Amino acid sequence: MDRLTSMEAFVRAVDLGSFAAAAEALDISAPMVGKHIRFLEERLGMRLLNRTTRQQSVTDFGRAYYDRCRTILTETAAAEALAGNHLGEPTGRLRVTMPAHFGRHCVAPVLYALAQRYPRLELELSFGDPISDLVQQGYDLAIRTGTLEDRAGIVARRVARQSMILCASPAYLDRCGTPADIDDIMQHQTILYGRAGWVRPWQFPRPGMAPLEIFPGGRLRLDDLGAMADAAAAGLGLSWLPAWLVRDRLASGELAVVLPDQPRFLYDAYALWPQTPLLPLKVRVAVDELAQTLPSQMT
Repeated sequence: MDRLTSMEAFVRAVDLGSFAAAAEALDISAPMVGKHIRFLEERLGMRLLNRTTRQQSVTDFGRAYYDRCRTILTETAAAEALAGNHLGEPTGRLRVTMPAHFGRHCVAPVLYALAQRYPRLELELSFGDPISDLVQQGYDLAIRTGTLEDRAGIVARRVARQSMILCASPAYLDRCGTPADIDDIMQHQTILYGRAGWVRPWQFPRPGMAPLEIFPGGRLRLDDLGAMADAAAAGLGLSWLPAWLVRDRLASGELAVVLPDQPRFLYDAYALWPQTPLLPLKVRVAVDELAQTLPSQMT
């Protein structure tokens, strides 16, 4: 067996907590992960993991070996990145995680165009909730929106600013009236973005001050932006949504801008990647392409 592949299987098994999770990340079977780890243990003459039918734990030697394997794999990736950079063309698999709706409608098309331009570039895209650790999950790149946590070993670059629009259907405004100012919003039905008990505040810029945040008391809380736009178009209330999402509905008259003279809040979108001695060309090209292409789609 190839030692580097076996080391990667061992590192993933430790990071992800099970053979099954490591197998999914590596696109191999769980028994094959076990074979790789047994290969290392037989070669070293030492046990790396204590395994039962219900759990696994790392031995003291396994923890020290794990740290060395992480270093070796990082240096190997840097060496491969050097070769790719020398070729002048992004190659290999690019693993990217991103929010579902923003990713599918804005980010993925940019990456698809990149893959068409560079036939040796492979894409593996994940659409969904944020992950806790890019390195442990094996992603090359993550796209995230809003305020970021400061995390050691992670580099972030802003690639776009989403222009947020307060909108509603003309039928709703005819029935319930049009807000004259921000204070009036609290008297209206609203459609809010909420997930796991957390509700996103609506933000409005103020000159020389922090944005004003309001938390409308909406009876509709959804965790999908597209569903929010559908609900707004159905006349269920005001909603605060990205301009790229509602652009066509505004143009067709299905939705109307509320408080059009109010400055729009800009909701940041970032690309994040693990800090590395040499950034792989595939990551650098992808980030540059996103930063160049996305801004024109955000208004």
